[in-house]
Amino acid sequence: MKKFIIFLLALAPFFVSAQQKELSKEAYIERVKNNPDSINSLVDLRRVGGYTPEYAELNPLFKTLSPQVRKSKEGKEFRSYLKTLNSVSVGKKAKYFSQKDTAGNTVALKDFKGRYVLLDFWASWCPDCRVQSPELVKTYAEFKGPNFEIIGISFDKDRGSWIKAIHTDQLYWTQLSDLKRWQNEVGTLYGVKSIPQNVLISPEGIIVARNIHGEELNTLLRKLVKK
Repeated sequence: MKKFIIFLLALAPFFVSAQQKELSKEAYIERVKNNPDSINSLVDLRRVGGYTPEYAELNPLFKTLSPQVRKSKEGKEFRSYLKTLNSVSVGKKAKYFSQKDTAGNTVALKDFKGRYVLLDFWASWCPDCRVQSPELVKTYAEFKGPNFEIIGISFDKDRGSWIKAIHTDQLYWTQLSDLKRWQNEVGTLYGVKSIPQNVLISPEGIIVARNIHGEELNTLLRKLVKK
């Protein structure tokens, strides 16, 4: 499935629109390296990360920027973002959280200890999230049980739209939201700046994969999840 990007358009200048014409990843890397004194290099650095930003790739590039850029307000925000990315990289301990479900009950990640858990970050207004819904429904039908659960984390703001999308797309697994859109507290905790994204967590609470979808996700789950 083609991966699309929906970026946060406010809060910091390095969050950019997916509708803007994109250069190649290599071209953005080159621009960052050639313009260490430009605050705009933070924008290009964010584009280097794209849909699936990786701390191991972005942090060395960030260090090539001048002290003036790195110490700017925007630079400090990006450094904080990198710190978050590092903390939720594959192999790291998953960050625990709790949030309200559709019935207003508080659900915590620790409630699913002993299972593989897929955190699915999505929203009713995100067309690319909705496009992947049928694939995720098939994944859940194959693997749901005592060893696997999906937790949907919605970036919705309107409760009605959120509930309607769940029923329309038949997303009948655990669904959570604080209705804060891009300021969703779980999304912030996991450094999610674009959707759809996901995080796969092991029964021991370790992050084992990020942003794998469709058959790639199913193939991994067939190796990991015991029915």
